[in-house]
Amino acid sequence: MRGKYRIIIENRKMKYDFEIKRNLTIIKGDSATGKTTLVDMVAEFYENGQDSGINLQCDKLCAVLQGKDWKLRLGNIHDSIVFIDEGNAFVSTEEFASEIKKTSNYYVIVTREALPMLPYSVTEIYGIRNSGKYGDLKQTYNEMYQIYGHVNPNTIVCPETVITEDSGAGFAFFEHICGENGINCVSAAGKSNIFAKVQKHQQGESVLIIADGAAFGPEMEKIVSLFYIQKNLYLYLPESFEWLILKSGVVKDKNIEEILLETYDFVESSRYISWEQYFNALLVEKTKDTYLAYAKNTLNKSYLEEKIKCEILEQMERISFKK
Repeated sequence: MRGKYRIIIENRKMKYDFEIKRNLTIIKGDSATGKTTLVDMVAEFYENGQDSGINLQCDKLCAVLQGKDWKLRLGNIHDSIVFIDEGNAFVSTEEFASEIKKTSNYYVIVTREALPMLPYSVTEIYGIRNSGKYGDLKQTYNEMYQIYGHVNPNTIVCPETVITEDSGAGFAFFEHICGENGINCVSAAGKSNIFAKVQKHQQGESVLIIADGAAFGPEMEKIVSLFYIQKNLYLYLPESFEWLILKSGVVKDKNIEEILLETYDFVESSRYISWEQYFNALLVEKTKDTYLAYAKNTLNKSYLEEKIKCEILEQMERISFKK
């Protein structure tokens, strides 16, 4: 399943109208914000159709997954948008994360807790915004392709330390850039380790975190809490390092611009659990048998050539590695 889908669901009392474009969408928020009402309406329409007094418009079947026999039910749902309400403990298990990788569905998950087993995007975390009888989704975290933190739009961030999520090609690239400019660069060796890494740095030090926004959603609430403690902390979340390379234009392919603009039309959910995986596969495919041949674990030195590295760094607005 691929593409973006508008969902309109309403009864005499309430109407929701929103759009989803990835296989994992997270709806957060406190009690009495309408999250459970949304899922209940989907469930009632699924069971009773128009007789429920509910009208649901979507180009895909919308279903609800719940209960102890969730795995059996999931096996019978294909090419659909699946809603899951909080309270279903299975959603936070490794088993659930493993099972949905095999499916062709999109998932809309209502939860107040982070779901570390699932690689969801920072841009697909929403709250429900109610206006009288009308509800839609509002992004929880904004400007994820730019800098998130205590910075105004005209500020240029000059970090003293850079922390990268990975320990492969992305880290090797930024370690080289930082080394040229006398900046400390460390790898967290995984997104779940970033929080602890940041805590080890002294107050007042300017720290820039670079991580893959396409899968960083589970860490956001924890990381954002540090902004209230450490004032010189900044967060840069491109989709992935591979996305940065593709966006820079160093790989010459006429189709890349369209893919980056409307990625949802190209990512098959049954094959890629996150866009991070897709961009890696795309870059490997587009550079195969060329001097820019890409591998995630080891950086091709061609990416450190002056012209190429500058084109990549130009995509990182408001960040300077020059001291």
